[in-house]
Amino acid sequence: MPPVPSELIAALKEAENAINSGNPENALEILRSTAWDAAAESNHYRARVLALAAEAQIAMGEIEIGARRRHWQRALKNYQKALKLDSNNKDVRRSMNKLISMMDEESISLGKSWQFFDDGNPTPLGVVVIMASMIAFLIAFKYAGEVLERESTNPFVTMEVSYVHPSDPNTRVEGTIIIELYQDAAPKHVESFLSLVDESKYDFTIFHRVIDGFMVQGGDIEMQSGSGGYSGVWYGYCNGQTHDSNNQQYTAETCPLKDWAVPGEHTNGLKHVPGALAAAHSGLNTDGSQFYLVPSDSTPSHLDWNEGKDCAAQGNACHTVYGQVISGQDVVDAISEVATALGGDKPSQDVRLISVVRS
Repeated sequence: MPPVPSELIAALKEAENAINSGNPENALEILRSTAWDAAAESNHYRARVLALAAEAQIAMGEIEIGARRRHWQRALKNYQKALKLDSNNKDVRRSMNKLISMMDEESISLGKSWQFFDDGNPTPLGVVVIMASMIAFLIAFKYAGEVLERESTNPFVTMEVSYVHPSDPNTRVEGTIIIELYQDAAPKHVESFLSLVDESKYDFTIFHRVIDGFMVQGGDIEMQSGSGGYSGVWYGYCNGQTHDSNNQQYTAETCPLKDWAVPGEHTNGLKHVPGALAAAHSGLNTDGSQFYLVPSDSTPSHLDWNEGKDCAAQGNACHTVYGQVISGQDVVDAISEVATALGGDKPSQDVRLISVVRS
């Protein structure tokens, strides 16, 4: 294991002091930025950062009683992520079990679902649900075919973001964006995206490019500047090519991970409507981890594929749409209006992608 970086030691100490002094929100700011960057070389160190972030969120739940459920559920998720990175960490596991006991005492569910049972017995809500389920079962056969036809099997993801609100430059706020992923229309893009989500690759990254009236772009899991990012799955494309200069076919072993790419699926018929989630790229079949979201005042149809359009021609880029915002479009719109550096499109203050998880 590499030695603990001095920057990480200092950041963790500063965050601990902030928690102990009753300022857990400031602790989270330190952990999401300085500490997370300093811990990049080791999953063990990143697990420590996540565990301390969980402690900060527990403290926030103690302070903000009305929001305790939300804070503690986020703390539990951070403990779970920490254990995914460092499964043998007994301290983290003990802390997580203690939190679960605290949540049980407060009748806080371990997820975002309603609590139907408590200690093996149905809650009042559980009784209602059981009765409703019995009634529903009796009439299910009549409507089963219709329901199955309408039921969505698409996966969903939830993004937690943090940004300085454009109407109040002195206030940093958090928001939630829920996105439906169209796995039938863009199976490779959805598979790659979810692979990176499951590995927590998007957590604590930024939206590095914001253009009001156009789009907000993030997902550079390498450089956080727009110059990096790669596919979460090998599809046979290495920076847009299937063969090297010697006409040898690329493999997952011969292509550097940073050049793994998702081939375009832009002919799927999905368009750049407000709320669309689409893949950023630097050329045909070079899609990686970067993505962008379309705000309400934008319909960038010039990025759509149409019959007869040569997507390889200069200025004729075609981008794959593979999802749609179903909740939190107001958050996307607010991010699109944040202040940017003079003459550029990088936000003056970081727009942070705190986490992305399956819903």
